[in-house]
Amino acid sequence: MAIRGTPDDVGREERKLRRHLGFWALTAVGFSDIVGSGWLFSAMYAAQTAGPLSILSWLAAGLLAMLVALVLVELAAGMPEAGGTVRWPLYANGPLVAGVISWAVLLSVGANAAEVIATVQYLTRWFPELRAHGRLSWPGVALAVGLTVVFATFNWFGVRLFARVNTLVTVAKTSVPVLTVALLLASGFHAHRLTDHGGFAPYGWSAGLAALSTAGVIYAVNGFQSPVDLAGEARDPRRHLHTAVLTAIGLAILLYAGLQVAFLFAVPDSALVHGWRGVDFTSPFGQLALLVNLHWLAMLLYADAVVSPGGATFVGVGINARRTYALAKNGMLPRWFLRVHAGSGIPRRALALNVGVMTVYVLPFGTWQDVVGTLGNLFLLVYATSAVAAATLRPAGPRAGLVRWVAPLSYLVATLFVYWSTWHRLHLTLPLALAGVPLSWLVRASGGGTVPFRREIRDGAWLVVWLAGLLSVSALGSFGGSGLLRQPYDTFAVVVFSAAVFVWAVRSGRRHVAEARLTASR
Repeated sequence: MAIRGTPDDVGREERKLRRHLGFWALTAVGFSDIVGSGWLFSAMYAAQTAGPLSILSWLAAGLLAMLVALVLVELAAGMPEAGGTVRWPLYANGPLVAGVISWAVLLSVGANAAEVIATVQYLTRWFPELRAHGRLSWPGVALAVGLTVVFATFNWFGVRLFARVNTLVTVAKTSVPVLTVALLLASGFHAHRLTDHGGFAPYGWSAGLAALSTAGVIYAVNGFQSPVDLAGEARDPRRHLHTAVLTAIGLAILLYAGLQVAFLFAVPDSALVHGWRGVDFTSPFGQLALLVNLHWLAMLLYADAVVSPGGATFVGVGINARRTYALAKNGMLPRWFLRVHAGSGIPRRALALNVGVMTVYVLPFGTWQDVVGTLGNLFLLVYATSAVAAATLRPAGPRAGLVRWVAPLSYLVATLFVYWSTWHRLHLTLPLALAGVPLSWLVRASGGGTVPFRREIRDGAWLVVWLAGLLSVSALGSFGGSGLLRQPYDTFAVVVFSAAVFVWAVRSGRRHVAEARLTASR
């Protein structure tokens, strides 16, 4: 049975979407997805890795994120549709690449499951029975599933309600870290912290690069792509999307940099006996608040530890519904999931599927929850394939020329995002992504394929080679691998290898697009 939606099916369902999202709603979506629970620990990990130099690491992360975002928003402005990040690989490189990315996106729902698990785990401070033997107990699982259903319910009744609830949650969860920065700086501004204990760069300038990867700085700014997947529901995507995404990144970096400065100045000298690498708190900002006698702030921080991941999960549930809907448009899911509810303008069937997938993810199967935490890295693959799509499709617009120059840089940055996620994650996530190859062939065999098999392999082989190459370098490299390839030679090898693959990918994509247009004109 063919499962690919016809152009008429897709167009009819796409017209049911409600274009209610303006600049501030899109900005709030991006900001809320960037600022999850990670802010509670990221400043400490960055300080341990790079000392005061970590402040510049946050600024560098923001610039790199904006570089990738520029490509995404230009594609979305030129081709605004729900779940666009899943659609562009199909347009540019055909069903094999789209199949791998579709599978990766479906698995990356695990990132939302990880956030809802974190929400419940933070609640164990008051309700210890929610956790047992190092993972969620069955009451904890029941609460996690219940929260997932609640988040889905607020997404169920329309994008306008989703935007309003998200704006309220964003304001609530942002007020606590902003207050934390202000009060910790007011409690003691010790400028000598930037020069004492080893100086501004106590572990060398290369430690700033290490903080981007091993300290999780670059992953703390992930989530900026969320407004892009809502482009089909934006009132004026060409006008609002670009500024909304860049504003969300800018505000998030400003907050993260402020938290980093506050942490550096608030850590007592007694904790720095062994330098910044010796600083170790189980709850960094909460303990610092207690040290300066701000007990009420500590209680707010513990409460926000529940609200922040909850807010990120709320956004993630809604965004992933659009991506799952786009998978049905690609033909990677049955047409039944293509339907958009006429009254609400929400792809409710896709939303329900995501709730089911998240429910499976939160079940306490052995070390399964440890695996779930790594699945969010699969979405990083979308950044690279989007850069290839931008170079292939050449979106029109006032920044079209700039995007053609930025696309190769964006691709290389996205590749480094993947590589820097460390062997610990990649040895799980990249083989899972490669499992999308037989999946795409299975879908093709079921009647959903329209591209000749040989052409499909020719147009998409670059992605398989790219993933296999990254996995090999990661195994040999210095980011959790064997260390046979030392830093910076491993990073240099990744850049050279990926640059060659990019040229191959764009050539394959342009040939695919030309042949698709020729076929359509007959």
